[in-house]
Amino acid sequence: QPVEATDDAFWDQFWADTATSVQDVFALVPAAEIRAVREESPSNLATLCYKAVEKLVQGAESGCHTEKERQIVLNCCRLLTRILPYIFEDPDWRGFFWSTVPGAGRGGGDEDDENARPLAESLLLAVTDLLFCPDFTVQSHRRSTVDTAEDIHSIDSCEYIWEAGVGFAHSPQPNYIHDLNRTELLKLLLTCFSEAMYLPPSSDSSNTNPWVQFFCSTENRHALPLFTSLLNVVCAYDPVGYGIPYNHLLFSDYREPLVEEAAQVLIVTLDYDSSTSSSPTVDGTTTGTAMDDVDPPGPDNLFVNYLSRIHREEDFQFILKGVARLLSNPLVQTYLPNSAKKIQFHQELLVLFWKLCDFNKKFLFFVLKSSDVLDILVPILYFLNDARADQSRVGLMHIGVFILLLLSGERNFGVRLNKPYSVRVPMDIPVFTGTHADLLIIVFHKIITSGHQRLQPLFDCLLTIVVNVSPYLKSLSMVAANKLLHLLEAFSTTWFLFSAVQNHHLVFFLLEVFNNIIQYQFDGNSNLVYAVIRKRNVFHQLANLPTDSQSIQKALQRKKKSPEPISRTNSQDGVSMEGSRPAAPAEPGTLKTSLVATPGIDKLTEKSQVSEDGTMRSLEPEASQLSPEGNSPAALSDGEPWSGEASHSRRDRRRLSSASSSGQWTPTPDWVMSWKSKLPLQTIMRLLQVLVPQVEKICIDKGLTDESEILKFLQHGTLVGLLPVPHPILIRKYQANSGTAMWFRTYMWGVIYLRNVDPPIWYDTDVKLFEIQRV
Repeated sequence: QPVEATDDAFWDQFWADTATSVQDVFALVPAAEIRAVREESPSNLATLCYKAVEKLVQGAESGCHTEKERQIVLNCCRLLTRILPYIFEDPDWRGFFWSTVPGAGRGGGDEDDENARPLAESLLLAVTDLLFCPDFTVQSHRRSTVDTAEDIHSIDSCEYIWEAGVGFAHSPQPNYIHDLNRTELLKLLLTCFSEAMYLPPSSDSSNTNPWVQFFCSTENRHALPLFTSLLNVVCAYDPVGYGIPYNHLLFSDYREPLVEEAAQVLIVTLDYDSSTSSSPTVDGTTTGTAMDDVDPPGPDNLFVNYLSRIHREEDFQFILKGVARLLSNPLVQTYLPNSAKKIQFHQELLVLFWKLCDFNKKFLFFVLKSSDVLDILVPILYFLNDARADQSRVGLMHIGVFILLLLSGERNFGVRLNKPYSVRVPMDIPVFTGTHADLLIIVFHKIITSGHQRLQPLFDCLLTIVVNVSPYLKSLSMVAANKLLHLLEAFSTTWFLFSAVQNHHLVFFLLEVFNNIIQYQFDGNSNLVYAVIRKRNVFHQLANLPTDSQSIQKALQRKKKSPEPISRTNSQDGVSMEGSRPAAPAEPGTLKTSLVATPGIDKLTEKSQVSEDGTMRSLEPEASQLSPEGNSPAALSDGEPWSGEASHSRRDRRRLSSASSSGQWTPTPDWVMSWKSKLPLQTIMRLLQVLVPQVEKICIDKGLTDESEILKFLQHGTLVGLLPVPHPILIRKYQANSGTAMWFRTYMWGVIYLRNVDPPIWYDTDVKLFEIQRV
């Protein structure tokens, strides 16, 4: 039966208990009970929410000076964290927090209800006030106790930023009680924002989250100090502590849960589709019309706005160093196992890094300005290699590849890759001596040849990255050169070329890589030239690819008999690095969340041509030679990623079997001719025509079977004047689009859902943004 809102004795019992933890609240308030109250006595649930918010508002007004008030605030906070998901899962309740409560006027007192704030706004404003509450979540600046405590409304929260870093120089004394209280309040904020999980993914990514929209608006007077606090807390965190081994086993680290929560709140507030907005670009010009003579106000979302306006070098340095330090943490191999603390929030960090580069082009250029970018690259390659066999980490694979695609659109990235790779992070890849470019190619080869089936839509992206950097690669190692040729060999088999409508794109990408290196970096690349000469039959076979119906059918028949997966036999893998563990598949039963499909490479990128002076100009889409068929099946925007895969039986799901989801498509002679005639083989054929007779002559004259002599000859050879005129360099730059914006939203919330297990905030509620699946 309904309980009157005025019956304080009844309602107070919900938050008056002295010592509870958020885990206790979850145990004491079971899901079934919340749903029962929601269905059977809705007015009581409404009153409970309203009363809990009222208590938070009172706490924020009074400044929480007594232990009892703080306890009440924390208990209300925990209770709302528990209840909110059950309000969001029921469409009839979803508007509840956006309705006004009679008598709760904006200015207190009995004004007209016209002026009343929606409950959601009161809640968010109270939480932001509480996050800068002296002696509760921040250090008090008052020296003496004689003065009355600080008035929470008169304090300037910019003086109370939680950590030194961007825009703030003073690092406050760490206080673990404050850290714990902040963490609980941020957990509540994240729960408020999680309404997004209860709406199905839509193609219209512009539908903004009303909670985030209000929180990041000018209504929130703490927006700037809060943004800065969250960013600085994350980037200043050093999990290794004071460098004492096993330190983390002796002292529990109150900072880490706060850092995780801060990272999650930060990426959710930055969930913003930049492709639909006219936000300022790199040089301050807008993507709006030429008529805008005034600077646009930039996005209404203040967090996105602040992020895009960071510009001081020392701020960029602080952010980059912090992110690189945290991303490298799982790689830190010490001689004492378990002596260093391993952090678990690398996926949130990758999303944050992506947002930084996407919204702040000056940051992107800063990252690429020095070889510091390699401190981001190596951890990403480590994660990609480590997760390649694990079905539950498809999302991690995608974000790692997206970041590398974004970086590869800039010339500096290719140039930086020439730095020798000397850090020996134990990775399950062949031992090699070479540069970071070699590392990238070897890891990509490993993903393509020994990752799982679900990664196939990423092959286009992986090879696009290699194409983008190829004109700048000064000298590939023999190991990497052989890997590239092995990929060409695998992708140019007739059964693979004829088995799906877009498979030949992979061959085009690889030929483009060889052409770029031969035309622009011939001098240092004798290893690659030698590998091309050794495998010359692959190029001849491509040039003579059969186009008649009978051969096409024969190739497809051969595939039905034995859909040879990319064989590893002719790719001498050699010994893996010492101390490395093979990439393992997910443990059966691991939970994972589904993702929406990502757009095809033609939608993900736009072509730019590099001019003589190194500047790039965008090419019109008509110039697209690569994709005569338009969209690739990977771009199906189906709820389940890459639909069509689930229906194949286990046996047919061999690697590289048809990625075509339509099922009706069959290759025809005209179709094969349409792209065979465009294969860019001229440069390589000319190279073979010139060099093969010379190499054969050396072998006959000197009776040589020794590679090193031939390599020496190739090193000193030159093809100046013998090759066709160099083609212009084409770079495929990532372009923002609503498809990836939606992908990021589902990925980010999926990560947050799975990572919040203690307490399990959203577990077993009816989320709609993704499906929870077991591997």
